[in-house]
Amino acid sequence: MRLVTVIVALAAFWAPPIASAQEWIEYESKEGGFTVNFPGQPRMTQTTYKSEYGYMLPARVYTADRGPERYSVTVVDYSGIEKMGLERIKKCPPGAEPCIGSMNTGPGYWKMDAGGAAVYATWQFMQRNARVTHLMWNFMDLVEGQQLQLTNNADQSRTFVFIAMHLDRLYIFEGTVPARNPEPGLFQQSIGFFDHAGRRVRYQYVYSSRYPPPPLTGQAGGNPTLNPAGSLPTPR
Repeated sequence: MRLVTVIVALAAFWAPPIASAQEWIEYESKEGGFTVNFPGQPRMTQTTYKSEYGYMLPARVYTADRGPERYSVTVVDYSGIEKMGLERIKKCPPGAEPCIGSMNTGPGYWKMDAGGAAVYATWQFMQRNARVTHLMWNFMDLVEGQQLQLTNNADQSRTFVFIAMHLDRLYIFEGTVPARNPEPGLFQQSIGFFDHAGRRVRYQYVYSSRYPPPPLTGQAGGNPTLNPAGSLPTPR
């Protein structure tokens, strides 16, 4: 019996550890228009997202956990917001400019809403019971956005966030790890995007939602495929 016990103990000792990197997958959602590394197959739920000016927009949330670590990607579809703005002004009181909008803000303030979507999403994180330790303009895979790092005031867990508008979608990438765990680098550094034809896009220079999309590099070349219904015009 003692020999068997020793053999079992040695087998357990010499068994190769399960590398954390092997638990991660390179997840692609062409429907959602993004790719990122997740710790396993994420769960997808459909929901609605309330924008800054009160529009209820369709959204998908992709979530995956790894023990106490939590990862999510929220994709909000802004492609129909102009139509929503046009519907809203039909019910506006006469002369109510904040409801009606203008050439600059758009009917129902839809241009203001779309143009400030990333800033508004950033503001929502800043309302949490957490200390913002870093806030900066940055880009991931040559798509510009807002990057935040927060430390939760209750348990000292740390959260990485990247928020971007790409074509007509708002993306919120969020990874949270316990206080003493390494930063969610596998998640953070793997962010990429697809166009509406499901093609992986790589721009020649930094993409900004304020301007027409840059030309693509590589075999794709040309320009990214926009929403067949028409991507959002540049907010002005």
